[in-house]
Amino acid sequence: MAAKSLSCLLCILSGIAYPASAARPGEQQQSELKVCAKGFFLSELNICLPCNCKGHADYCEDITGVCINCSEHSTGDFCEMCEDGYMLSPSLDGRHTCRPCACPLSVPSNNFAVHCDRGAAILRCKCQEGYAGHFCERCAPGYYGNPMAIGNSCRRCNCYSNSDPNLIFSECHNVTGNCQHCWGNTAGANCERCAPGFYGDAISAKNCRECECNECGTSSCDDRTGVCHCKPGVTGRLCEQCEEGYSGFSSCQGCRRCECGPASLRPTCHPLTHSCPCRPGAGGRYCERCLPGYWDYSPSGCPKCDCESGHCDMHTGECLSEAATVNLCNISCDECIWHLIGDLRLSNKTLDQLKVGVLNISTGAAANDRLKYYNYTAHRLQTQFQGWRNNSLVMKAQTGDLEKATDAVLLDIKELGDSENVVMALGNKMDNDTLETFTLAEQLNINLTDLNIRIEEMIHDWELYSVQQDVDPELARQSTKRAQVMVTWMRTLDLSPREPTATDESTEAHDLLRRIRQLEKKLMMTDSRLPPVREILSRFSTKLSDTQGFLQKAVSTVQETEDRNGASILKFQRNEAKQQRLTEDYAAVNDTLEISRGFISDTERTVAEVDAMVQNVTQYHAAIDGASQKLMEKTERLSLADRDLVQRADEHADELDTQANQLEEDLRESDANGFVQKAISAANVYNNIVKYIDDANITSLTTHNLSQRAEDAITGINMQLGHLVTQSDNVFKESVSLHSEQNEVEAEVIDKLKYIEETKETIDKNTKKLTALVNDISGIHTDRTPQRLEFTQKVAEGTLNRSAEVIQTITPISSRVEEWANNMRNNEYSIAAYEQAVLSAGEAVDNLNVLVPELLDKLKVVEEKKPVNNVTTNIMRIRELIAQARSVAKKVQVSMKFNGQSSVEVHPHSNLEDLKTVTSISLFIRVDPDKDPIEDRFILYLGDRNGRKDYMGLAIKNDNLVYMYNLGGEDVEIPLGSKPVSQWPAVFNYIKVERLGRHGKVFLTIPSQSSTDEQKFIQKGESPGTDSLFDIDPKDIVFFVGGVPADVRLPPPLSLAPFVGCIELGSLNNDVISLYNFKETHKMDVITSPPCPRYKLAFSQSRIASYLFDGTGYALINNIQRRGKYGVVTRFDIAVRTVANNGVLLLMVNEDKFFLLELKNGFLRLMYDFGFSKGPQLVENNISKLQINDARYHEVSVIYHQSKKVILLVDKSHVKSMENPKTTLPFSDIYIGGAPSSILKSRPELSAVVGLKGCVKGFQFQKKDFNLLEEPGTIGISSGCPEESFMSRKAYFTGESYLGSTAKILPFDSFEGGLNFRTLQPAGLLFYLSEGSDEFSISLENGAVVLNCRGTRVKSHKKQYNDGRTHFLVASVNSQKYSLLMDDKDKQEKKRPSSATRSSSGSAVNTFYYGGSPSSSFKNFTGCISYAYINRQDRDIEPEDFQRYTEKVQTSLQDCPVQRPPAALLSKHREHTSRAKQSQSQKVSRESSLPLGLIELRSDEQEPSELNIEPCYLSSSPRVTHQAFHYGGIANSRQHHTDLPETLSERSHFSLSLKTHSSFGLIFYVSDVQEDNFMALFLAHGKLVYTFNIAEQRVKIKSEEKYNDGAWHNVIFIRDGSMGQLIIDGLTVLEDRAQGSNISWHVSSPLYVGGVPPGRAQTNIQRNSAYSFTGCLKKLQLDGQWLSSVAETFGVTPCFEGLSEAGTYFSEEGGYVVLDETFNLGLKFELVMEVRPRVSSGVLLHVRTSEGYFTMYIHQGAVVVLVNDGSHEFFTKVSPRQSLCAGNWNRVTVIRDANVVQLDVDSEVNHVVGPLNPNSTDTRNPVFIGGAPDLFLPESIANRKAYVGCMRNLVINNSRVSFSKAVLVSGAVSVGTCPAA
Repeated sequence: MAAKSLSCLLCILSGIAYPASAARPGEQQQSELKVCAKGFFLSELNICLPCNCKGHADYCEDITGVCINCSEHSTGDFCEMCEDGYMLSPSLDGRHTCRPCACPLSVPSNNFAVHCDRGAAILRCKCQEGYAGHFCERCAPGYYGNPMAIGNSCRRCNCYSNSDPNLIFSECHNVTGNCQHCWGNTAGANCERCAPGFYGDAISAKNCRECECNECGTSSCDDRTGVCHCKPGVTGRLCEQCEEGYSGFSSCQGCRRCECGPASLRPTCHPLTHSCPCRPGAGGRYCERCLPGYWDYSPSGCPKCDCESGHCDMHTGECLSEAATVNLCNISCDECIWHLIGDLRLSNKTLDQLKVGVLNISTGAAANDRLKYYNYTAHRLQTQFQGWRNNSLVMKAQTGDLEKATDAVLLDIKELGDSENVVMALGNKMDNDTLETFTLAEQLNINLTDLNIRIEEMIHDWELYSVQQDVDPELARQSTKRAQVMVTWMRTLDLSPREPTATDESTEAHDLLRRIRQLEKKLMMTDSRLPPVREILSRFSTKLSDTQGFLQKAVSTVQETEDRNGASILKFQRNEAKQQRLTEDYAAVNDTLEISRGFISDTERTVAEVDAMVQNVTQYHAAIDGASQKLMEKTERLSLADRDLVQRADEHADELDTQANQLEEDLRESDANGFVQKAISAANVYNNIVKYIDDANITSLTTHNLSQRAEDAITGINMQLGHLVTQSDNVFKESVSLHSEQNEVEAEVIDKLKYIEETKETIDKNTKKLTALVNDISGIHTDRTPQRLEFTQKVAEGTLNRSAEVIQTITPISSRVEEWANNMRNNEYSIAAYEQAVLSAGEAVDNLNVLVPELLDKLKVVEEKKPVNNVTTNIMRIRELIAQARSVAKKVQVSMKFNGQSSVEVHPHSNLEDLKTVTSISLFIRVDPDKDPIEDRFILYLGDRNGRKDYMGLAIKNDNLVYMYNLGGEDVEIPLGSKPVSQWPAVFNYIKVERLGRHGKVFLTIPSQSSTDEQKFIQKGESPGTDSLFDIDPKDIVFFVGGVPADVRLPPPLSLAPFVGCIELGSLNNDVISLYNFKETHKMDVITSPPCPRYKLAFSQSRIASYLFDGTGYALINNIQRRGKYGVVTRFDIAVRTVANNGVLLLMVNEDKFFLLELKNGFLRLMYDFGFSKGPQLVENNISKLQINDARYHEVSVIYHQSKKVILLVDKSHVKSMENPKTTLPFSDIYIGGAPSSILKSRPELSAVVGLKGCVKGFQFQKKDFNLLEEPGTIGISSGCPEESFMSRKAYFTGESYLGSTAKILPFDSFEGGLNFRTLQPAGLLFYLSEGSDEFSISLENGAVVLNCRGTRVKSHKKQYNDGRTHFLVASVNSQKYSLLMDDKDKQEKKRPSSATRSSSGSAVNTFYYGGSPSSSFKNFTGCISYAYINRQDRDIEPEDFQRYTEKVQTSLQDCPVQRPPAALLSKHREHTSRAKQSQSQKVSRESSLPLGLIELRSDEQEPSELNIEPCYLSSSPRVTHQAFHYGGIANSRQHHTDLPETLSERSHFSLSLKTHSSFGLIFYVSDVQEDNFMALFLAHGKLVYTFNIAEQRVKIKSEEKYNDGAWHNVIFIRDGSMGQLIIDGLTVLEDRAQGSNISWHVSSPLYVGGVPPGRAQTNIQRNSAYSFTGCLKKLQLDGQWLSSVAETFGVTPCFEGLSEAGTYFSEEGGYVVLDETFNLGLKFELVMEVRPRVSSGVLLHVRTSEGYFTMYIHQGAVVVLVNDGSHEFFTKVSPRQSLCAGNWNRVTVIRDANVVQLDVDSEVNHVVGPLNPNSTDTRNPVFIGGAPDLFLPESIANRKAYVGCMRNLVINNSRVSFSKAVLVSGAVSVGTCPAA
């Protein structure tokens, strides 16, 4: 055993130990290599050390530790740096992050830094080329863009090298890129074209040269070719002369046509003399009359008088005697006289037209301003639209790139998926290899363990043998010998040949070990990648499970659908039974009709007998007279006899109606799988039955009455009078009939007589007018003309004298006020001076009260003298002076002293509506507690005369100033207890009281006394009830100050003693008001009680010398050079503060020369003309420097340098310079802030100028200050500049705008908010706030106001708050309830749910919005919001100032264009609504047969070449599939083909392509007249069915597959005798045949495609497939040839490609829809529709009535409604600000009430009041939509083309119109689908 073990050990040592001992040291180290874990590396010392990669890499290189694959934009050997464009951001834990450089934004698209770092807490950016600034926030010179906008960048300026060469860079605007200094006579955004007046190639040749055109006759010069475009009437290559027959070239306004009279030798005037050559006997400049001694004017001239004297009447030819030679002078002077008479007639006619025009137009200046504003807005919108269109093209290109990128991403995802599969396969293989390796390792471990055991056994044996003493010596000797032999053998053994093998094996072992370690690393990496793969697989597994769930739901849905189908089939069977009963009832009705026809025939025979008896009527007059009374009684009894038949017929009709309604309801609930078509058919049957029943009822009633009366009459006559009486009775009945006919004829005759009388009256009136005219002419001939002119001159002189008296009366007031101001300013005032001043003011006011009525009476007399040319001008001037006088009185800032008995009644506010929500009154009060002890006294009262309604008042009670008001509930008193009245100083103290809703405040400001500052006190209060509106009656409102007369009753809280002291009014709702604008004074004696002087600069807000302009006044500085002369540099400076959009700043006028500096749309605009040959110069630009309406003061300076250069400065910064021909300023006077109307009307350029609303801090000329109040010409301005003037309390929203701000509010816990709103839209968001997922909103929904707080909705009861009136709402939230109050009347509340008790953060600042929201799903508001308030946590309740809001998106803070509809339309149920009123916006004359506007519209159509209509944004031809048509939408959509070949009866080979999603529907059908022979192709359950008949047999071929998958399929169907084939997509061939041959088979035209007319194909096709399929069809051919052209089309359009949306599309091929007569568009209706046109003109709707018509159409972008009531025609139109062709949906609403028609287009409203036609009747007539046959359209319509575009949501009288149920859909109309925009 031991020997055996020893030999085994030696073998092992010989094979293993020796190579190991012979290994090299390096190889021994390699055998000890280690693998480090993730995040560690193996060092040189064979130690694993952690990688130093700052957490940005998982692996690093052995030995060096260099990081591998740094992530998160880090780089460097140890990820210690950041990539370019990123910045290092260290942290405390040693890690760092690389953040994008915020240069300027930290998003990749707007990071323009090459490198950035942060030093000393400052970010430093190294910008890329083209960027500048510390943070690369702007473009470098020579570049443009907005780096601060996400996605924007800087691009190089491109001015085509046409910019100023002296500039270092090609300068362009750094944001827009527009070149600012174009050089070489170039212009344009990129200097890409020649400047106006120059032509050439500005880009390549750069040869822009001056045009050679005549400036006077040229409108423009082509900037490329230099071709001259002439003004109207001008011709010539250079536009240097008038056209033939035109004159007036020197006016430079174009040439006008000069027409000659009929007796001229040429039709037009001579171009030089402007006169006409006449035929013999004719004379005058234009050959318009006969010469003296000639008569009988005609186109051939005038024959000579055949008289001895040679003189005759030029009209009659009557000879005149020699003695009448005096008339020769008259005749020689007749040109002057007749011209005078003609001028008088033209004046009368012009005045009448102006009167009508004034009635039709609101205010001239306002309308002109609005028109100019509209023109400007249209131009601006056009520019914006073009920009938007360009952006759209760019976006489309970007969209294409994005689609390509998306495709690439999808491809990458697919490749990644494939890579993932490969990696998974490799991973699986790696797992298998690893498992195999692990198995081998375990086996090796087992072998080594066995070896170890054996070695231990051998050692044990060795030890055992070594210690054994009793071993046999012989055995030991033998063993030793064998061992020696073995050792010797081992020593002689040569192993050198095996050494290379051992070395190779060792090397391979080390390589294998290295590979194993690498594989282990890869295994670790693979393990790290497996979790996301497993996660993806788990997601796939989850989706598969979800899909399985969906499939299970689908199975249950299919089962449920089958159950519903079963129920529907049962319902359908019941409906069929009901239909059978209806058929039986229909048969019964037919039987009734047959009986009625019998009755009619009997009656006709009876009537014939009566006719025969009429011949004997004269024989029985006496008997008839005697029996008439009895017969009348008999007739009355007969009329009441038997009405059972009528009653039964009515009951039968009601029963049928009930059954029909039940049938319709059942059909509506049934399933749509094919049964809808049956329902439509049943509905059509029901309609026919109802119609027949109605006809039967009418016929049966008529027949029954006739027959019953005939039978009863005959029976009665037989019973009472026999044969004679029978004849008499019949004759009597005939006489009664004749009598009724006689009555009708008499009525008609009376109408004709009335017409004749009216005509006669008209003739008499005209005769009287002619007689008066002849008398006037006679009076002129008898020397009455001087008397009339003298009388008119006297009246005019008297008027002017009165005007002078008015001016003289006004002047003392102005001078005294100026004197008072000077005295107060210089402290040079005295009691005596003020007594005299007040006395003068009182006398002036008294004189005004006397003079103004007399002046108005004089004006009435003057107005009657219409022929005087300048009367109207004088009247307007005088009225302007009166208005100025009232304005002066209104702004007299002087107090009145009240003595305890006096009182003053002041004119109240002009707009009382504003007082309802907010009422604010400010005043100055002076009391002297030392002289007059403080007692309870009355101060002011605003309310009704009887003190019974709402009121506001101010009083002194218990030594406190008390503000009190009542809003319909309890009296509210707010005492100011913090400063008792007895402690007030004896000076004027400023008091202001205001009320907002039910909240009130009183303010007291005590001016500074010597060293002390102003003292301010405030006290708040609120009404305890819910009422919030100040309900006042305009007829009964009074405003008393100081006391009230005895006939006025005050409310009990104000019934106090009159005031003692001085009061000066300040403002009422921010409008200046004065006590001197009084209605009446009571016991006011200015002599005994002189006014108290007030130091105007006592309050801090008044210490800055500023002037308030309210838009009506102005300052005039006469002879401006008295303070400084025009010099080399002439300078005007003015400081302005305003929020207005428009207003004049400076104006100088001298005859036709002017200088104007104004605000236009918020931007400064300079225009002037010093007599330049090229006309006015204009400086206008929308750059930010010129926008100054931001409620801040801006200094504006105009410098005129060296009499030729105008320089404009804003805030001391240069803005613009203009070079002019050298001209000295030709002005001496200057207007500031406005000007008289006479000045503004002197030039057309000034006609649109409006007065300034704002403040002027100072005006300087040549650096010399002017006090504007001291200038004699100043009118209507006041001192001071209150902050309230710059607060915007109102805002107008357009539907795409909103206002946003932040505040500390708690809308879900404790909230109160209110606002006024006015709108015509039924829906819109008024207020919105969100806090996480919680929302708080106030909105309009279908006309009702809804409060929504965390899902709890409170809705108003009334639903008509979109009526154009102002409504006030208050919404409140507290711990118990939610409340909504509308107009103090409509109050709704809801209890707060328990789930809403969670509270919001009390200190959180929330963002809220008015009028809309950038994120809410609500529709934004369209209309006005004003005087809004919310209860902020950090501020008192006060009106919101929208001017301060941070987010103002497309919102106007200036005006509110929402107008109330006419009163007749606001109250639709009011009686006599058709009465015309003088205040309507349009009034139609009864005498005009065609409105003037319609004449203009028609003239526009007649000259289309002159129109320049901008094309619509959407093409009139959407993208379509070539020669493909779309069918469906209606049950009978189809096309008719005629001219079928004769071979069709023998054989046919049809082919087509179709695309559909329909399961059922008819595709093709042809038959004979009786439908005995037919051929059809249709869909059934999505499968194609081809069928035709052979005698009584049918061939029916049905596909096995469904083809309603929305893809194109090619279909061929063949009939060859009795054999049929159906071939689909060239692959599927189906065939069938019928028995028999040589059977006759014929069909006739037409051939139907897509469907059939109603009622056809029902017997041959299953019912649910007998209606049109919905889909597209193309390539329809018969025997390889295209079918003949389509004969008729019904509801078929081209097959459009791309997306679609719901609606009805009217294609450009033309078509229309006809609605049935159930939709009443008579005398009273409301119609709403939404349209998206693709053309600028087209008919929208047309209704033909018995008297006239009602038509609505689009003409050149405007919507026009044209009405004809049979005797008059009138119209109204709206041209919306946003173009109808902009590609958006537009809402159009039309309301008609008799002769009142209102048109609303996107909240822009206009209306017309036409003449009332008492003979108009309300009838039902068919309604044409989208067009009409040309025969039906009126001649006066301006456009007869069909509408092209989409239409949806048509509602008539609150009933939605379904086009699918229309009576007729003709032409290319797609019902149900529209091509998307």
